[in-house]
Amino acid sequence: MENSFLETIKAVDGEVFHMPYHQKRYESVLNTFGIWEYEKLSDYINSPADGIYRCRLVYSPQTPNIIDVTYHKYEKRKIESLKIVYDDNIDYTCKSTCRDEIDKLFSKKGSCDDILIVKNSFISDTSIANIAFFSEGEWITPKTPLLKGTTRSRLLDEGKIIEKDIRVSDLKNYSKVALLNAMIDFDIIQNISFIN
Repeated sequence: MENSFLETIKAVDGEVFHMPYHQKRYESVLNTFGIWEYEKLSDYINSPADGIYRCRLVYSPQTPNIIDVTYHKYEKRKIESLKIVYDDNIDYTCKSTCRDEIDKLFSKKGSCDDILIVKNSFISDTSIANIAFFSEGEWITPKTPLLKGTTRSRLLDEGKIIEKDIRVSDLKNYSKVALLNAMIDFDIIQNISFIN
C-alpha cells in the first residue's frame, strides 16, 4: 500500500481498548491529506475471544474506505537497556507503515534491548514507545516525541504525566523510567540502563 498508515490497538479476550484515541489519530492523519470523511475503526475489529492481541489496522489516504485488519498474538518485549542514538532529521509524526528511518537507528543498538532517539539535542522516543521519567513526584514525558502516541495523549489528558524538554544530560536526575504505548500502557521499568 503506497503512503499507508496504521493503528495498533490492544485487545484482551475480545475487548478493545481506548478506541476514541485511535479514532482521533486516524482522523488527524487523514486530515493532513485533506480528507474529512472517516470510517469508524471499531466496526472493523473482530478480535479473537481469548488472549492478548495486537490489532493492526492499515489504511491509505488514496483509498480511505479500505482498512486492512490483522491480528497478532502479543508477547511483551523485555527492555532493560537503551542505546542512545542521535538523528536530527528523522521524521515520524504520523504512524506510518514505513519505519525505515527508525529501523536504521535500531540497527545501532548493539547489545542493548532498544534505542532511545535524540533529535536536535532532545530526548524523543524509543523505537516502539513513548517514554516518561520520574522526578520529585511527577512523571515527565519529552515535549518533543517523534510520534504523539495514543497512550501518551490519554495520560496527558488525565493529568498523569506532564511535558517537558529533556536532554541526555538530564537523565541522571530521574529515578524511574516508564515506556508508553497502546500494548503496554504505562510500563515502569526497574533499573534500566542508558548506554551512550
